[in-house]
Amino acid sequence: MENIELQRIANKIRKGIIISTFHAKSGHPGGSLSATEIFTYLFFEEMKVDPKNPRDPDRDRFVLSKGHCAPGYYAALALKGFFPFSDLEQLRHTDFYLQGHPDMKMVPGVDMSSGSLGQGVSAAVGMALAGRLDKKDYRVYALLGDGEIEEGQVWEAAMFAGARKLDNLTLIIDNNNLQIDGAIGDVCSPYPIDKKFEAFNFHTINIDGNDYDEIRAAMKEARETKGMPTVIIAKTLKGKGVSFMEGQVDWHGKATNEEEFKIAMDELEKAGEALE
Repeated sequence: MENIELQRIANKIRKGIIISTFHAKSGHPGGSLSATEIFTYLFFEEMKVDPKNPRDPDRDRFVLSKGHCAPGYYAALALKGFFPFSDLEQLRHTDFYLQGHPDMKMVPGVDMSSGSLGQGVSAAVGMALAGRLDKKDYRVYALLGDGEIEEGQVWEAAMFAGARKLDNLTLIIDNNNLQIDGAIGDVCSPYPIDKKFEAFNFHTINIDGNDYDEIRAAMKEARETKGMPTVIIAKTLKGKGVSFMEGQVDWHGKATNEEEFKIAMDELEKAGEALE
């Protein structure tokens, strides 16, 4: 798929993020927007998934370890055809299936319920090990937040994955440098991220996570790397695509009001028109 088409899809995903969190009056737009190019590339270019057969045993697996960024995940799934895009307006509504964190029992296309930070990567490692034991050729992808990797369970899982040489596993770190309490370097610095993963026997790749050419090259390199898992450290911009959210930690976990919603949607509409 050409980059321009991926950009058009990403713009629609960003609209879905703003629409869903606005109607919910809550949610996490900042980290969903920073990871939009990653969601787009995974679901529309990289992974073997079929909305008509979401439980295909041979499908690639995806775990959103930073589960609070479900708005971006849901928007990508909706555009892929797993459920209607209009359902995004019911995000976090009582008794509706699109809750604040992904639920594998309720949401088509979700492979793992997640939200307790640090735990999703362990599930992804288990899936990768199962694929090897079952002699399957599917790949497993997990998206983590850079603040999330302050959790110790991440490193227990990484140690296991590296020791077992799970080369069917690719971790992606959404390195937007901001978590709920501020800059990750000020809260509990995980830097240097690449050197830490190298110590756990990972192949490491550093990229601009909002650039499709770099994402594409990194995914190809990960597929071709044998004998060790890969981690892609994707430098991104929190809130990307909405001017007043970009680089602002305040938008980690709050929704737009009516005025902000209109401004954000107008900006995204103009960005979409520029891609036509």
